[in-house]
Amino acid sequence: MPESRPPFALSRRTVLGATGAVAAGGAAVWAGSAAFADTESDQRKPKCEPDPARPKRQLRGSWIATTVNIDWPSKSGLDVETQKAEYKRFLDDAHEYQLNAVVTQIRPTADAFWPSKFEPWSRWLTGTQGKDPGYDPVAFAVEETHKAGLEFHAWLNPYRISMKAAVGDVGTDLNKLHESHPARKNPEWVVAYPKSGGQLYYNPGLPEVREFVIDAMMDAVDKYDIDGVHFDDYFYPYPSGTEDFDDEKAFAEHGGDFDNKADWRRNNTDELIKEFGRRIKESKPWVKFGVSPFGVWRNKKDDPEGSDTTAGAPTYDVLYADTRKWVREGWIDYIAPQIYWAMSLKAASYKVLAKWWNEVCADVPCQLYIGEATYKVGVDTASPEWKEDPKELLNHLTLTRDHKAVNGNIYFSAKSVREDKLDAMTLLRDEHYTRPALVPAAKQLGGKPPKAPKVTSVHDAGGKYTVKWDKPSKKREGVDAVTWYAVYAVKGKPDECSFADATNLVAVRPATPDATKEEYTFEADPDLTVAVTALNRAWQESEPGLGKRH
Repeated sequence: MPESRPPFALSRRTVLGATGAVAAGGAAVWAGSAAFADTESDQRKPKCEPDPARPKRQLRGSWIATTVNIDWPSKSGLDVETQKAEYKRFLDDAHEYQLNAVVTQIRPTADAFWPSKFEPWSRWLTGTQGKDPGYDPVAFAVEETHKAGLEFHAWLNPYRISMKAAVGDVGTDLNKLHESHPARKNPEWVVAYPKSGGQLYYNPGLPEVREFVIDAMMDAVDKYDIDGVHFDDYFYPYPSGTEDFDDEKAFAEHGGDFDNKADWRRNNTDELIKEFGRRIKESKPWVKFGVSPFGVWRNKKDDPEGSDTTAGAPTYDVLYADTRKWVREGWIDYIAPQIYWAMSLKAASYKVLAKWWNEVCADVPCQLYIGEATYKVGVDTASPEWKEDPKELLNHLTLTRDHKAVNGNIYFSAKSVREDKLDAMTLLRDEHYTRPALVPAAKQLGGKPPKAPKVTSVHDAGGKYTVKWDKPSKKREGVDAVTWYAVYAVKGKPDECSFADATNLVAVRPATPDATKEEYTFEADPDLTVAVTALNRAWQESEPGLGKRH
């Protein structure tokens, strides 16, 4: 595995290489701004129609799961260099399939993939909870992900303490946790569910538990240069038979303002989401907070505003997570419902649910991405499409082209993306991801687009281009910090339409820390005009700086 890889330059053109901070030089150049409208902020009516097959902005992510070594590390106890090489390979996979983000699980079972002052090292690293792996996996993963030109979203599980003993964890045996584990020191915080053959959870109904898990998770937010924080679908546990989660004592003590336990539980989850979101923005206003819940909020039979589905575990009724409320209240920056079903499945059709979520997320700041079940391709037999049809996955994206609120997709999980069963991911890429894409701008984070970078030289050696540019001169911090660059190559003289979609987008590059000058090399057709734009942490884009060939 090479120590470095070309940043996110995922056109069908061949990337030759790139370097970071370089000395300026070259022939006479000119820099300026074409008539350029950022269609996400410009109120004028666009003068051209973007190609829907080549969207300029689209989140394309994969989940890298660490629980029970689903993805990374492939097994516990691997040496440091092997763990690092495995992670880098997932970044290579992201390039192969034109992705621009990874969602990496760093707090899977109330333990940590970083040196946390609150919780022990994760057992999924070394095989022994509390054992130092010999490096900082989160620091490593964030740095490598950004070098690869991808966003890093830190995936955290708030309440789950253990997995079942059947999959190699401690199950419900509290005494098998590391001696320093907060759950052992505070056994009154813990609920075993189900009591036989189950798992351990922190009790979401205890205010002191919510305070602790938020502090523990904020340790990672404060320490690392992450782009997003991510929860999945686990809040209160999925039900096990008729056994109820044992929080009666907590309800008696803290549920006085509620007529029933279900409303109290939903409020507990609301309080977690609201307070954690507030703490994130207090620390780092540019860090996005997203949730990927089970794909059904409520069934229509239980609520006329629910989806036309008959799902068995709707988040509102069974998991006590009012996910629609979080969207409407603006408590989260994005939602990625796990719509893990085929379009033909009557009980929970992808087609029905994509439309329902599109309507929920219309005209709100919260962005909508859809969680996709890559792991079902070629395997699942509940719907014949998953088992037999290599185009089921790409058909999901074709369907949602007409759903204006859908801003992208996240694939579960990274290992199944790599396996590419039935060639489904290859077909999806060749149909929908033929060009790179910018991450959708998060306008709710505030900030202003940067000034255009000054392109100092463009060298065209018969279609092998080397472009050099200066970072915008004004010092910008926080959400306004220049974090990414987009490189375009346009046939003829650029105009507004040249930047309306991804047709001319060559690469998305990370800004080199502390550098004032940048350089990039790529191959394309000869005699093109090269342009570079700068983007801040919220992915707001400058006007283009244009370079003259020599």
